[in-house]
Amino acid sequence: MKGVILAGGKGTRLYPLTRLMNKHLLPVGKYPMVCYGIERLRRSGITDILLVISKQSAGHYTDFLGSGAEFGVSLTYKIQEDAGGIAEALELAKGFVSPGERFVVLLGDNLFAEDLTPYVEKYKKQPRGTAKVLLKPVEDARRYGVPVFDAQDPSLISYIEEKPEHPKTNYCVTGIYMYDDAVFEMIGHVSRSGRGELEITDVNNLYAKERKLSYDVLTDWWSDAGTFQSLREAGEKLKDTLP
Repeated sequence: MKGVILAGGKGTRLYPLTRLMNKHLLPVGKYPMVCYGIERLRRSGITDILLVISKQSAGHYTDFLGSGAEFGVSLTYKIQEDAGGIAEALELAKGFVSPGERFVVLLGDNLFAEDLTPYVEKYKKQPRGTAKVLLKPVEDARRYGVPVFDAQDPSLISYIEEKPEHPKTNYCVTGIYMYDDAVFEMIGHVSRSGRGELEITDVNNLYAKERKLSYDVLTDWWSDAGTFQSLREAGEKLKDTLP
């Protein structure tokens, strides 16, 4: 399997820091944020990784990470020219992912303590053309995409509601996804949202509609480090997790 880390985006909630550098390069403990996703993939046996980055910070990424050899991986870079959404960024992995190949997608600001290996191994046993997302119980699900489970088969997600006012569950969809190359065809079937982006929730809902979207639940610490508070908490939590 291969890995894809989506690390573009403007990080507006972290202004003015993100006027200086890309959000995913901000320090979390001793290392830039993006290093933790790289390490989690490596520990699960995934060493061939694509980084989708913005052109404004491309030099910073390559200066620090280089080929990835120092981190035990092989890195490929692609530039997302515009902030056109997560699904648009994911589409740039077409060509990096071989026909029929499976891969793991991480949003670069998703930080977590858990080993991905058991979830990856379970996904490998799913039929081709299906997808998996990882969930996490949260206190305020209104801030996230919220899964609604299939009434006939509770191992599947029926649909995902994006930032609902009245969530039907207390789970959120984290930025950890698993697909095969069929996802690129799915992306081709979604339209841009009102904010002009190709939304990953719309892609996942196409899988859900076809009853092809499974899930697992993270049991350890997880955070989307998109605010100053969560960035500070993540730095404290992860300060000793990389050598």
